[in-house]
Amino acid sequence: MTLTQPRRTAATRLLAVLAGTPVLRLAVVRHAVPPGSAARRGCDACGEPIDLTHPWPALGPSARCGSCRARVGPPPGSVEVTAVAAASALLLAGPPVAELAAVAWWLGWAVPLAFVDAAVHRLPDRLTGPAALGTWLLLGLAAALDGTGDPWLRATTAGLGLGLLFAATTLVLGRRGFGLGDAKLAVGAGLLFGWHGWTLPVLGLLLAFGLSTLAALTLLATGRARWSSHLPFGPFLVAGTGTALLLAYA
Repeated sequence: MTLTQPRRTAATRLLAVLAGTPVLRLAVVRHAVPPGSAARRGCDACGEPIDLTHPWPALGPSARCGSCRARVGPPPGSVEVTAVAAASALLLAGPPVAELAAVAWWLGWAVPLAFVDAAVHRLPDRLTGPAALGTWLLLGLAAALDGTGDPWLRATTAGLGLGLLFAATTLVLGRRGFGLGDAKLAVGAGLLFGWHGWTLPVLGLLLAFGLSTLAALTLLATGRARWSSHLPFGPFLVAGTGTALLLAYA
């Protein structure tokens, strides 16, 4: 194998990620609606259908309706840049192939979830459920290929434990606690944390809380939020999970 082959392989994978970003943007557009509302099917301004049969430009980096040119979904290029950055970091980290598949699967759902939560403060079951289930199954496959079930059992325990911890805050603190969507997202994060041991869940949570605290203080200092404002935790949990995993691979 020549030195250029790994580079070509990495470039091919990144191009595949970029080609798949319309699907990620579609997930954000569909589900970034208020709780209890039906999934978005078209442009809010003119009603032009938005789906993968009409992908451009609404599901491309321009994020504009092809009919009325109204902005559709998150800012132009934001989903695309986030997905490619996450994929690049993951490929550079170079985890084993089976584990790479599990992390990539989770990120494929977590990136849209972060944008949806940031926009409307909700984490829909249609995204959190497949994220957790697929990650659990792929980690099980990785454990089977390694010939040991200990990491998978630990991951399962950590995932369920973290999800229950987040859910408990909802029961005890009500609106001041985490939402059930956060708890379901935490299951997938906990699975990936637990695969690497019992230290990483602590580190991942510290990173997530640290990032959310920094963001809250910045918003307060700039007058863009008040003490009574609610800050969605999903984006920080996703960012904290990704950062903790990169540290684990370092």
